[in-house]
Amino acid sequence: MPTTENRIHHLSIGHGRRRRRWVGRVMLPVIAALVGGAGYFAYTTFITNFGEPSCRATALGHHVTFSPEQSANAATITAIALKRGLPARAATVANATAIVESKLRNIRFGDLDSLGLFQQRPSQGWGTEKQILDPVHATNKFYDALIKIPGYEALEITKVAQEIQRSGFPQAYADHEEEGRILASTLAGHSAGGIGCRLNAATVSTPAARIAAQLTAELGVPTNVDGSNVRATSRTAQEAWAAGSWAVAHAEADGITSVTVGDRAWTRGRGEEAWSWHAATKAVAPTSVTITRR
Repeated sequence: MPTTENRIHHLSIGHGRRRRRWVGRVMLPVIAALVGGAGYFAYTTFITNFGEPSCRATALGHHVTFSPEQSANAATITAIALKRGLPARAATVANATAIVESKLRNIRFGDLDSLGLFQQRPSQGWGTEKQILDPVHATNKFYDALIKIPGYEALEITKVAQEIQRSGFPQAYADHEEEGRILASTLAGHSAGGIGCRLNAATVSTPAARIAAQLTAELGVPTNVDGSNVRATSRTAQEAWAAGSWAVAHAEADGITSVTVGDRAWTRGRGEEAWSWHAATKAVAPTSVTITRR
């Protein structure tokens, strides 16, 4: 029969075990929270200080991330579709095609004599090498071919793009259709404030007059220069968002530091907040855009 001393000893051990289990149940979530918080802090610190500059387009419940160079080319492709009065489907097809052909980069090489965003060939009548390496010329030539395809808006992207590009891997266009659609939606202004870019501090300063001329040439909106700012006046709020999105996508190349559309603004920065728009400190009309440069 256990002695009183043994019973007390066993009770003490049981109590100690229960206390350790209770402490464990309480402390484990605390430790997990601390570890998670430290991980998140490390992640955000890395993104802010070391992550590559990038642009994020968000639409249709999804987002895609591209480099500033790729995003600027997508903005040009989309703006030209709007200027020509083409449907959203045209910009989707063009962006998806450029993703496949060049990864949305204006490259100076390719198969045989292929060049540029769409890997067009001088020997096949797409233009001279200099013309094909001009994104505006290359994009217009792509759309010239696209609109000749009867009912292209309702056709599968593989059939449409293949009719123009004659690729050996036509299924690749379908693989990037959603990315093309998201880019087209945000850059055409259908998804207002859908694109933002995390960028380093501006090191270039493109003249305001040149930015204004390029925006007008690609999108067709009237612009004027006000000191170091560019102001655009659009016919609709959607077109204003297209102009503002174009400016954000071109911010890296042109030294743009902020863009205001209506009562929303994008401000250049390194943190994740630069992927989003915020309330403007100085609102403008819903159809107006103010672009501030370095």
